[in-house]
Amino acid sequence: MAGRHPGIPAPRGDDALRLRIAQEAARIMAVEGVRDFAAAKRKAAARLNQAENRHLPSNREIEVALADYLKLFHARDLPRILRGLLNTALEAMRLLKPFDPRLTGPVLQGMATPYSEVQIHAFADDPEHVALLLQDHGIPYDEDQRRLRYGGDRQETVPVFRFVAGDTPVEITALPRAAAREAPLSPVDARPMKRANLRDVERLHADAGQASTSG
Repeated sequence: MAGRHPGIPAPRGDDALRLRIAQEAARIMAVEGVRDFAAAKRKAAARLNQAENRHLPSNREIEVALADYLKLFHARDLPRILRGLLNTALEAMRLLKPFDPRLTGPVLQGMATPYSEVQIHAFADDPEHVALLLQDHGIPYDEDQRRLRYGGDRQETVPVFRFVAGDTPVEITALPRAAAREAPLSPVDARPMKRANLRDVERLHADAGQASTSG
């Protein structure tokens, strides 16, 4: 994993163990395709013979370790992988244009692995309208639900539609129109999720294309 800055002492004791679990969880996410932070940290703890409820790193610590892992081991492939995922995101967002789609999650943050999921928020007066659009285009999907957290400990359960575009999993979270003005809290750092509209993603896709050809 990435080295430490000069003058910063190595972590010891519990901190060192948390770092080892975070690094192993990051490797599991990058290499084995586990996308859920909780599942990755439990798997990492088991491999390191640690109890699941002790010394577990936060989601944010795993995200930092994952960024380090990708830079260290996948720096050459990262722009190409990211461009492919952004291309899938663009195709999905153009399909969902009536619902003012926003890209969110690891692809937006540049944390791309071959197993990354394209995560999109779509806004509709009725979530069934999103399902009908997928049906009209002959896209088979699975429907689920997700509980989202907002500020003030408010929670809402919303429908989620999942399908596969080529080899890339796509997840669409259907939200009320008003939710376009208030992003739910990220499960990684409990801050409002970063989201990007279609024009922003087109710009990111172009930038990734330049990076993949110059790398």
